[in-house]
Amino acid sequence: MKGRVMGDSMEAAERLALTLTTGGMQRMTARVMCALLFAEQETVTAGELSEWLTISPGTVSTAIKSLTSVGLIERVPAPGSRREHFRFRPGAWAILMSSQNEVVKVMQEAANEGIDAVGEDSIAGQRLAEMRDFYTYLMNELPAVIDRWHAQRETR
Repeated sequence: MKGRVMGDSMEAAERLALTLTTGGMQRMTARVMCALLFAEQETVTAGELSEWLTISPGTVSTAIKSLTSVGLIERVPAPGSRREHFRFRPGAWAILMSSQNEVVKVMQEAANEGIDAVGEDSIAGQRLAEMRDFYTYLMNELPAVIDRWHAQRETR
């Protein structure tokens, strides 16, 4: 990474991206996320990300869509600029685990659609019901966990 992510920060960002990739995140999505996380400026353009990471604008665009859908990054207004600006979203980690996470909503919907297709009493339907029930439980329980997280952060 070049630009405003320099030296030790660059190495730490690439190490974190590698760790995220090992955990299952797409490699370029992880690199874009880490570039935004480690950037020494409030907002970054897709062009800057492409230049810093020496990857194609299309690859950056795909990563941005993925990171936006889970709530980690957001588009922000940049008066006077023709380019879209992005930033690592304040409160991103709590948002990632909240009902605002579009991926979790999609998983719940997919489970319900699958159950409708195969019937809840079938073997596949039982698996899909467990999936649906897990995500429903998670989304019901996470607000209290996130509230405790915010309360703990405020006392610091």
